[in-house]
Amino acid sequence: MCGLSGIYRWDGKAIPREQLKRMTDTLHHRGPDDEGFFTTVEPQVNVGLGFRRLSIIDLSGGHQPMTTAEGRCHIVFNGEIYNFQELRSDLEKRGRRFLTRSDTEVILHLYELYGPDCVAHLRGMFAFAIWDSKNKSIFLARDRIGKKPLYYAIQGRSIIFASEIKAIHACGEVEKRIRMESVPLYLTYQFIPDPRTIFENIFRLPPAHTLLLDATGNAHISQYWTLHRTPKHEMSLPDLERETVAQLREATKIRLISDVPLGAFLSGGIDSSAVVGWMAEAMKEPVKTFSIGFEEDDFSELQYARLVAERFKTDHHEFIVKPNTVDILPKLAWHYDQPFADPSALPSYYVAQETRKHVTVALNGDGGDEAFGGYLRYQADRIFMAFAKAPRPLRKSLAWAVAQFPAEMQSSRIVRRILRAGSAMGAEPLEFNFRLFSYFDQDSLMDLADGPLLDRAGGENVYNYFSALYGDTDSEDLMDRILSCDAEGYLPGCLLVKMDIASMANSLEARSPFLDHKVMEFAAKIRSRDKVRMTGGKWILKRALKGFLPDVILNRRKMGFGVPLAKWFKGPLAGFLEETILSPRASQRGYFKMGKVRNMVEEHKQGRRDHGYKLWALLMFELWHRSAMDGN
Repeated sequence: MCGLSGIYRWDGKAIPREQLKRMTDTLHHRGPDDEGFFTTVEPQVNVGLGFRRLSIIDLSGGHQPMTTAEGRCHIVFNGEIYNFQELRSDLEKRGRRFLTRSDTEVILHLYELYGPDCVAHLRGMFAFAIWDSKNKSIFLARDRIGKKPLYYAIQGRSIIFASEIKAIHACGEVEKRIRMESVPLYLTYQFIPDPRTIFENIFRLPPAHTLLLDATGNAHISQYWTLHRTPKHEMSLPDLERETVAQLREATKIRLISDVPLGAFLSGGIDSSAVVGWMAEAMKEPVKTFSIGFEEDDFSELQYARLVAERFKTDHHEFIVKPNTVDILPKLAWHYDQPFADPSALPSYYVAQETRKHVTVALNGDGGDEAFGGYLRYQADRIFMAFAKAPRPLRKSLAWAVAQFPAEMQSSRIVRRILRAGSAMGAEPLEFNFRLFSYFDQDSLMDLADGPLLDRAGGENVYNYFSALYGDTDSEDLMDRILSCDAEGYLPGCLLVKMDIASMANSLEARSPFLDHKVMEFAAKIRSRDKVRMTGGKWILKRALKGFLPDVILNRRKMGFGVPLAKWFKGPLAGFLEETILSPRASQRGYFKMGKVRNMVEEHKQGRRDHGYKLWALLMFELWHRSAMDGN
């Protein structure tokens, strides 16, 4: 894992090395082991590439920017290609000569042979930029699922790109202007969807996309892969179970290639537990596992992680997150570059920090919920699909009745989830899923927003983003459409951003077998009824892992990577919350009706409403503003 940056100009101006150095300096955390630069000096078109390296494979020979023996192309590459040895063998048979043992050089040779179609051959996670001196072009690419980030800004007759937004701003040519229409999306979804960012003139290249820019400034963005959900597999359940395990076991095995110490995040859930089990099968030494928990039992899974660690005889490590962590929140806001409201960013950062003390690479279970239907709201969606056959007036009456439920009886996490689902009973199935997912809906946004944000919030319904994703699949099945929405939106926009930032902030590489594109393709064609049933999710995966994982792991209630915000905002973090989101600085920004914000804080403190996630979103927005816009 690494950090890349670059500038491509078609105005004849040279690119100073000092400018690239400023950009790569902001990415030091992504690659503390090495840095490198490449620049050209030509009359019309010039390029500058910068790189920070975290050494994982070919420790002595993987310096970047890299070129081939022919010297035609230069690359900066962030990620890992898991089939690079197979690809290299084929390329050598075709007469290609290699100078290193790295996967980076394999990409270069593929590009020289296939051009932009080189991405079709790659199995792994990647973001890279290739300067083609023959065609005077720059080629940018991201992996299929969106594990590795790549941002860019087109300014006049140049394009500036990097692994993180802060590096683009460090070049000194891109002004910070807030894209106001991104704020309602952030408050609703907890992240800002591709290709938008919080800044007007900066974009994120979407997953499975490439960008080719030539010497005339002509830019061509294209999508090279789609996750198809039809036709469905026609095989018996036993065969489906065996193939599910075979696919995942192989995806885990190929992610064990490393020249540095390797371990795994272990939450105690099904996905990370299975990955640890397959690692234990393949490795000669005990797997180093790392778990994080809370003092609050409702949010801690440590007892289950210990059970799995004992089952597979791992070298196990644990860490407890406590609410006296306010000092880290401004640092998180700086790392994320944009407003980001998933509270599990906090424990993710800490587990990565603790893990990095022992290993440089960690496998995880990310992607299992999206691939095999694991989220609790999927179960609620399935139940509601049956209930939605009832007349809508009846369902609306039920939603109204739920809204009258006494606040003092909403202390239980399970009760709050049931009530949230009940309050959305008047919706249609796809909108019901949105209501379960969103922090603020359109009505609550309009109540909160003020000034120019109110104008933007009223301009487009925030539900339109999910609505468009629901239709972007080749399956008519409602659950398939919900799974597709998450795979294209929530997964790359939120979860993978969180893991990339949490791991890279600590110079740690994270690998995800469930996110292997072959696994994702296989899982997408499993019938949704074999993933999500009214009794729960991951139905086929649990059957496939019967006997491999302890029954208590397979049968226990899913917890997710939650944070006890409701309790923290009433107690140890209450003062910090109020001092931040009710401060004069926050008020003067003019985004929100401060009376409404104050009411939310009071309702939460007094236990009349649980506004924990909404208040977290407002807190992280203000901390981001102080970091990115105020320069704190």
